[in-house]
Amino acid sequence: MEDLGREVAKHATLRLGLTLLRDPLRTVLCDNDARTSGGHMADDDPASPASNGGSHWLAALASLAVGAAFFALWFWLLPRWLGFDVEAAGAEHWRWLAAVPSVLGFAVALRCVWDFGWTGHGTPAPIAPPTRLVVVGFYRYVRNPMYVGFATGWIGLWIVFGHANPRLIAAVAAAALGVHLFVVFYEEPTLRQKFGGEYERYCRNVRRWLPRVRPWGGAIGTNVQ
Repeated sequence: MEDLGREVAKHATLRLGLTLLRDPLRTVLCDNDARTSGGHMADDDPASPASNGGSHWLAALASLAVGAAFFALWFWLLPRWLGFDVEAAGAEHWRWLAAVPSVLGFAVALRCVWDFGWTGHGTPAPIAPPTRLVVVGFYRYVRNPMYVGFATGWIGLWIVFGHANPRLIAAVAAAALGVHLFVVFYEEPTLRQKFGGEYERYCRNVRRWLPRVRPWGGAIGTNVQ
């Protein structure tokens, strides 16, 4: 009963936090977008600090706040769910090699959170998504670098602190399939509807999960109100 009470409290805290963030984020990001584009398609470089740097900073900080809350939630929940054990890493020192791709993976995801705010004028949260199609940084190599980086980070931590468990591996595989289906049947249709031909051109040149060797050089700058 105590465990059930803690889980209920965690989910209630998360829902309360999202509710408190929702309206302020919408207000800040919509106001930033209006000041930057004046309600029209922006011809300037969305990543350029010269293009109203103040609004870029506000949007980027809002995106980082949402990203930090998301990261904190999963760092709170997943270690126990995945059965992490600090002693496992101490017994087999080779496991620490996986810390390198883990750190790099989380760094990629964090950079993508920044790009959502600075370039996309939005956040990773569905309640305040980017109003520009984000095709900078790691998005020039693969269409979903935030997912790829986040997964790489957790797989690395699992190698360092986790242990082989067939049921857990099956659960993780099911979660990965769920993310893939979410991307294919929700995210991509939503982006096609929102950004039209520009997103189609992006999809033709950048793969969903397998990164390109060289970054794609296409220029995209549509602003959606």
